[in-house]
Formats: sequence, structure tokens, C-alpha cells
Amino acid sequence: MKWEGNRESDNVEDRRDEASGGGGGLLGGRSVGLGTVVVAVVAGWIFGINPLTLLGLLDGGAPSAPAQQTQAHKPPADDRMARFVSTVLADTEDVWKDIFARNGATYQVPKLVLFRGATPTACGAGQAAMGPFYCPGDSKVYIDLDFYETLKNQLGAPGEFAQAYVIAHEVGHHVQHLLGTSAKMEQMRARSSQTQYNALSVRLELQADCFAGVWANHAQAARQVLENGDIESAMNAAAKIGDDALQQRGQGHVVPESFTHGSSAQRARWFNTGLQNGSVKGCDTFGARSL
Repeated sequence: MKWEGNRESDNVEDRRDEASGGGGGLLGGRSVGLGTVVVAVVAGWIFGINPLTLLGLLDGGAPSAPAQQTQAHKPPADDRMARFVSTVLADTEDVWKDIFARNGATYQVPKLVLFRGATPTACGAGQAAMGPFYCPGDSKVYIDLDFYETLKNQLGAPGEFAQAYVIAHEVGHHVQHLLGTSAKMEQMRARSSQTQYNALSVRLELQADCFAGVWANHAQAARQVLENGDIESAMNAAAKIGDDALQQRGQGHVVPESFTHGSSAQRARWFNTGLQNGSVKGCDTFGARSL
């Protein structure tokens, strides 16, 4: 992926030098190590937004613990991985600002928080074991960069563009929050069984995958960021984190009715849909008869 020399976002908070903490957390007060999550495959991207969804916090409801004040700062200039993340975030800002402006709206940029271990959020205590996630309560994407080693070494999805896809997917959840999609879904929660709500969650996640593809389409058109093998890298990452692949890896069998993010084929298909058409309207997973 061609990214060096491109604009870096100022909306990155570095909390990595803070002591891990944050209270009870989103996992019922239990701290689950990242390696444990990968082996056990506890709820999938590895979790993404779903810890918040499952606890009714998708649209910024009452957090399990109040967010604490943090002393965040910009990442050091010589941190290459932080520069990469900042550059990808800046690219998503440019793309979504343009898309929103074309439709007569203003894009409100999210912040991206780098942390280690655990950190307080408006949605409760965020933990590295959850993998990257988006909190609508404070409009921030959270990521422990060690996740990228897990993505590469344990899930078999290497490559910078695969890493960029992770960020673009979480930013896709921010777009859903701005569009009101997340709030509408949460309103349906009380009227749905767990199986029905899981199915809605799949459509939400697949739309975020599609929005990641929309970002890639526009970024390529504007800045030619793609290199040989990048598309395959992102498609592989989407497939490796499909619910079926993670369940098969973690428990040896697949339970489709428990899917919350979509199958490997579905995730790769919807990312590719956004990549090919570059259209937000083309990402209507909620209206699609077939996923």
C-alpha cells in the first residue's frame, strides 16, 4: 500500500504510555487475554463493535463504568506504525468528507485512540482482548496495535492494506452512527429475539465492510494507494475474520444462527461490492434479499 508521504491525521490520541485500567469493563469485569480470545473465538472481529452491541451500548447508552480522564497526546513522529494508522485515518477523513459534502452534509470526523491493554471509553472499559472497536458514545475508534500481530501471525492475514481495512471497517461504524443506522437498529433490539438481533448485527457489520470498500474505491481514484496484491490482502483479511472461519478455528464447528458479523464469503463479497461501485447506496445490506 502506498501511504508514506501522504497526510497524517491530527485526530489520533496516543494512550499507550498509560497504565492499563478502566474499571469493570465490557466483559462483565473479566479480563480476557488477546491470545485467549483468538483461541476461544469469543464473539468474533475479534469482537469489533459487538461487545457494545451485546450490552445495549451501540448508540451510546449508559456505559458500564464512567470514562476516566486520560492524558492522551500525539504519537511520536518516529513511530512508523502510528504514522501508518494516522495516514489511513486521514485518508478516510478525506474520502468521507467528500462523500458527505456531495450529498449536502458535513462529515464529523472520529478520533482514533491507540492504547495498550485496557483504556476507559464512553462505552465502558475497552480491552485489547476485544480487538479494534468503535464507541459511538464518544465517536472514537480504539485499537491496540498488537492486534495487527494477531491478524498476521494467528489469523493468517498479513499486509498493510489488510491493516488499513481494519481501520476503514471501524470508521464505517462511525459513518453508520452519523447516518442514524446504528440508532435505528438499536431501537429494534427490544422487538427482536437474540437470533433475529444476531441477523441484524450481521447486516450492520457487512455494511461496515462495504463502507470500507467504498473508502478503498475513492482513495484509489484520488491518490492511487493500491499496489499489487493489496486487494487480495484485504479480501483475505475479510475472509479470515468471517464468523464461520473463527468458529471453526475456535470450537471446531459452525453455528450459523449465532453469527454476528457474517460468513467469510459474505464479508469478502460486501467489501468487494463497496470497492467495485464506490457507492454508499450500493451498501444497503438491510434491504438486500441475499447477503
